[in-house]
Amino acid sequence: MRFGLLGTGPWARLAHAPGLAAHDEVDFAGVWGRDPSKAAALASEHGVATYPDLEDLLADVDAVAIALPPHIQGDLALRAAHAGKHLFLDKPVAMTAAQAGQIAQVVHDKGLKSVVYFTRRFLPTLADFIDSAAAEGGWIEARVDHVGTIYDEGNPFGESKWRREMGGLWDVGPHATALVVPILGAVTEVSAILAPRDMTYLTLRHTTGAVSRITLSVDVPPAAAREEAVLFGEAGIRPVPDPAWDPILAFGNALDALLAGDTRMDVAFGTSITAVLEAAAESASSGRVVTVTTA
Repeated sequence: MRFGLLGTGPWARLAHAPGLAAHDEVDFAGVWGRDPSKAAALASEHGVATYPDLEDLLADVDAVAIALPPHIQGDLALRAAHAGKHLFLDKPVAMTAAQAGQIAQVVHDKGLKSVVYFTRRFLPTLADFIDSAAAEGGWIEARVDHVGTIYDEGNPFGESKWRREMGGLWDVGPHATALVVPILGAVTEVSAILAPRDMTYLTLRHTTGAVSRITLSVDVPPAAAREEAVLFGEAGIRPVPDPAWDPILAFGNALDALLAGDTRMDVAFGTSITAVLEAAAESASSGRVVTVTTA
């Protein structure tokens, strides 16, 4: 499958470009970016073409991988889907469930393949655990802490404008939510509270009746950082494994899922996660429990 990459930022450089270049079943065609000089530099690093015009890239590929802020990704993913291109998207799919749903509908109507890169979900240790826990069932509660900082020295994401503006809810919230949904079921209601230092506290009610509690931040003191998840149920207390961080391995596995037509983490699933985040933002601003809808 011939891929074009849209984006030239840290995540494009750290994961998307090397992941595309390393995959045996992918032809990495080239790069388009909003900054032509950065696009040319990234393309040169991997020995591929630079596409100054997005339409030229779309005409020359079967699929696109997008490593851009969600409010930009949503528009470009919809454009690429209308052009009949398979989609490798980052999280969140878009900033509204309505736009994410539009992308999912076009993907469905045109018979396209898609995947959303919930990074750790594509690491084998965690993927196997989730499959096993979902099959086992009997869970009544989950707790997920995804609390850290992007502002420590040398962190490439600290200068990300959209992460600064949207915070942990939209940056790490998709990862936390995508962890619990396959085990506890789709989310029906959300309650959210915001606190200083980008602390966001979510309570999610799932279709199974289970409840998950999620704490998020990308701006805590380093000594307060933590990333852990625990399930509670008939099997007792089960810590969720935290596999070693390997974005290239995860990227390759995500590409495998797309090529195989695996729909477990496709754009429709990504839309359901976007709907939860949107409901959480509404709950935080209104002080109400919000019902989750994807329509």
